[in-house]
Amino acid sequence: MPHSQTSAPRVSLLGGRLARGASPWLLPTVATAAIGLVRARHSKRAAVLAVPATALAAGMLWFFRDPEREITQGRVISPADGVVQSIMPWKDGRTRVAIFMSPLNVHVNRAPLAGTVTSVEHIPGGFVPAFNKESENNERVVWHFDTELGDIEMVQIAGAVARRIVPYLPQGTKVEQGERIGLIRFGSRVDIYLPEGVDVAVEVGQTTTAGVTRIDRD
Repeated sequence: MPHSQTSAPRVSLLGGRLARGASPWLLPTVATAAIGLVRARHSKRAAVLAVPATALAAGMLWFFRDPEREITQGRVISPADGVVQSIMPWKDGRTRVAIFMSPLNVHVNRAPLAGTVTSVEHIPGGFVPAFNKESENNERVVWHFDTELGDIEMVQIAGAVARRIVPYLPQGTKVEQGERIGLIRFGSRVDIYLPEGVDVAVEVGQTTTAGVTRIDRD
């Protein structure tokens, strides 16, 4: 069973499950929409203003959704929902699989393997679109996991709109495969580095689902 997590509580609304770390964006938006709808009963001007506020609140609820997943059995599974942007051999023998996440994807990331979090490093940087090559220098969080395959590196990269990465787990935490490990707000990229000798099972342009799509091949 996954360990208990002591960070900020997950937001729950209308019986749905929403990502932890959503509150600073979600609660003010929903509150504004609610106030606008109440005032709309007595004012046409308020009614007009309530429409975009309600639409924005609905969009926030969709963006911060955090559905349950039946975790796939396999050595390495996708840490992110999105589309495989590139598969690149690295100089040290590893292979980097980059997954681009659009604002329409679920933005809660999951552990690609079971193991122990050996480091979580926040690196300041820019905020260019995550599909650009220059995004290599974007704001990011670099994870390292001690796993049965050795050290696995995973990088959460902020995009042009995603300006906040919210790690859920500290260094030293034991993590189950497919467990939620963090959130990137609003469009971004996740890179995972497969060790030398591990073959890639996905292709560029393929859609991935966090916790479900297998990344490596037997």
